[in-house]
Amino acid sequence: MNVHVFQHVAFEGPGSIADWCFANGHALAITPLYTAGVALPEPDAVDLLVIMGGPMSVYDDALYPSLAGEKVFITAFLRSSKPVLGICLGAQLIALCSGAVVGRAEHPEIGWYPVSPTPAAAAFPWLCSLLEGRPILFHWHGDRFGIPAGGVNLALTEANDNQAFVLNDGLVVGLQFHPEMTPELLEQMVAEGRHELRMGGFIQSANTIMDGAMFGVSRVVMWAVLDHLVHR
Repeated sequence: MNVHVFQHVAFEGPGSIADWCFANGHALAITPLYTAGVALPEPDAVDLLVIMGGPMSVYDDALYPSLAGEKVFITAFLRSSKPVLGICLGAQLIALCSGAVVGRAEHPEIGWYPVSPTPAAAAFPWLCSLLEGRPILFHWHGDRFGIPAGGVNLALTEANDNQAFVLNDGLVVGLQFHPEMTPELLEQMVAEGRHELRMGGFIQSANTIMDGAMFGVSRVVMWAVLDHLVHR
């Protein structure tokens, strides 16, 4: 498959998504939206669209002009009957382009926290099986997505609900957490966002984040979600 990644900042790359592509023989292309003048791909050349995270808000078009064109692309691509995965900001963009509201989360979350399935997740055993043991996964967000019409809320944490959703019978998946984490990616994100790591609430220190990393669990969840989108 031709897997295409929308990357919003240099320090939030595809992480273990790239490893999955390599292991399964899929082609991986990346559009660096943080590069001025970069062109979006032709939709027909994309078999699986992956939309990564970023520190901006979905409404920050004035600060990040590429967001406007990205939203147009996502809105159209969601009608293509092709699989789409959004992570953190990416999931918020999918929700917004599907008619939902994105706003401030009740509690900002930064660090490694357990994710639990909602009762509705039982209807989606491929994901429910991944979450029933409450895996500890990485979070870095201050906003939250609403669940689009026709979508199903599948996950929650102690701090916030709406941690995962599916649309179009599971063809579209939005995750508020970051299962794509690798050691290199985590180091980059912590280095760039260290100023946000004030202790308290659901925000961990840099040392706690680095020492508590659960890369193996993250990889299992990330690869299983990608397998679902390809083989459903």
